[in-house]
Amino acid sequence: MSFWRVFSSTVAAFFGVQTEQNRQKDFQSQSPLPFIIMGIILAIGLVISLILIVNQVLN
Repeated sequence: MSFWRVFSSTVAAFFGVQTEQNRQKDFQSQSPLPFIIMGIILAIGLVISLILIVNQVLN
């Protein structure tokens, strides 16, 4: 699977807007590892973004 396919699928699932058809395609992939890694990266990015936004608001 391409990077962009994994990225877009993970972002859609992250926000709960993944279609059933795309979800089925994702579960047919050979390894869940790319989705797990991308999910961890996106979660870390979300936390860092929230920290930066809160710090900007509080200053």
